[in-house]
Amino acid sequence: ALKTIESAPDQTDKLKELYGQVLYRLERYDECKTVYTDLIRNSQDEYEEERKTNLAAVVAAMSQWEKVPMEDLGLSESTYELCYNTACALIGQGQLAEAFNTLRQAEELCRVSLAEDSDVTEEDIESELAVIHSQMAYIMQLQGRTDEALQLYNQVIKLKPSDVGLLAVTANNIITINKDQNVFDSKKKVKLTNAEGVEYKLAKKQLQAIEFNKALLAMYTNQADQCRKLSSSLQSQNPGHPRPVLIQAAQLCREKQHSKAVELLQQFSEQNPESASGIKLTMAQLYLVQGHVTKACDVLRSIEEFKHKAGMVSALVTMYSHEEDIDGAIDVFKQAIEYYQAEQPGSAAHLALVREAANFKLKHGRKKEAISDLEQLWKQNTNDVHTLAQLISAYSLVDTDKAKSLSKHLPSADTMSFNVDVDELENSHGATYVRKKAGKLPKNCDPKATPDPERWLPMRERSYYRGKKKGKKKEAIGKGTQGATAAASAELDASKTATSPPTSPRPGLATGSSTAPSGSGVVPPRQQKPSSGATRKKAPQKKKKGGKGGW
Repeated sequence: ALKTIESAPDQTDKLKELYGQVLYRLERYDECKTVYTDLIRNSQDEYEEERKTNLAAVVAAMSQWEKVPMEDLGLSESTYELCYNTACALIGQGQLAEAFNTLRQAEELCRVSLAEDSDVTEEDIESELAVIHSQMAYIMQLQGRTDEALQLYNQVIKLKPSDVGLLAVTANNIITINKDQNVFDSKKKVKLTNAEGVEYKLAKKQLQAIEFNKALLAMYTNQADQCRKLSSSLQSQNPGHPRPVLIQAAQLCREKQHSKAVELLQQFSEQNPESASGIKLTMAQLYLVQGHVTKACDVLRSIEEFKHKAGMVSALVTMYSHEEDIDGAIDVFKQAIEYYQAEQPGSAAHLALVREAANFKLKHGRKKEAISDLEQLWKQNTNDVHTLAQLISAYSLVDTDKAKSLSKHLPSADTMSFNVDVDELENSHGATYVRKKAGKLPKNCDPKATPDPERWLPMRERSYYRGKKKGKKKEAIGKGTQGATAAASAELDASKTATSPPTSPRPGLATGSSTAPSGSGVVPPRQQKPSSGATRKKAPQKKKKGGKGGW
């Protein structure tokens, strides 16, 4: 279609209208924007609102799929289509609250506009509002209001709108809410994403997200072969995209093949260095799952763009400390401090790292190594008494003269003294249990008597223990038939009354008593552990409504 239009000898306005639609479908948004801007500037007819609607749709697409900042083109929000497309553009910029209010405005305009037509039924109005409601649900989902979003999505599905693209997007978003739960519902909803003609209604990134979610759903429903097939197909279609390989790795982890998952991720990160950061974070996670902490540290330190960030430094120091590799942790601090010394000397991040490094070294007895860090901090702020005190403490073990010299900079005792009433302070609100109470003696204890030196030993192990005195045996009660005494049991013992004829059991006595087994009871079920390496579903997608000429 594009070649046919470009080869036409006469470029009429009608042909330019079609040219803009073709460019939009080809997702060549910048060129499309130029065409519509030119048409609006040079045309004066009854189709001006439709052209503005289409231009707003182009701006929304650029905002969402290409993350281009919104440009004020002077488009009014006089119709519900214009309001809807403006809301889509605001979502692309992350302005969710403003976008939701704009959708409310679009809903109201739509009702008023359609109510003027006597031939339009309430059902027709609800059908036209479906795309607006689906977009409102999408915003709720992004805001974490998943229950409200799910309810609104299902209302749209029940309307059975004729737009297969709207149905596919709505169904996909429900699947992303379900995740690994309610998979039966997800398997029904995924059929809506396979409807005929869907591929002609959605943008490439929307179709890509739907395919990713199909692969994830196959994984969650234990269809391993189907998951591998779908993820491999996605990888061939998007060779540099990390998500297909992450899905494959997640499937391998569900099969307890962590080593193979790491190998797969390693290979991808080497072939696609531009996507290596996220892949290496996943590799580190898998190493930690297997208990290979040092290997995880090595992978994390190989991520150039993250390794000097405070969060990464904190994680690495914690992991090295867990492995009791104090030198490794100090080396992490050293490299990070050197980076900030070169890039942002004296910045808050730089000084915070120096202070943390000094505290860490002091904590692990490396006072000599902490001295240079503490000196650097004190030079930045000579009024910092706390740092000075730490520095003096560190020097006191390696250079007492230097410690004495520095102690001269400490404030005098006079400047640090206060008029404090100690008794009043101890009795003040909040100072509870300040005074130490006298210890209580056990009952029947004679404080004047010498305590038994063997009182800590069990009675049987004490030197003066002679055992229990043997006395008369008590009548065995409760041994034998339930509820019977020893005498009654003897009467029922046939061996003791051999000459007597066998008697019938007495009423109320069991012929063979049984006792419950020891320790019987309900065994609680084991908790299922979440599978490691699971990949989250792709974020839900949305559509932008065009004017004349379709979506």
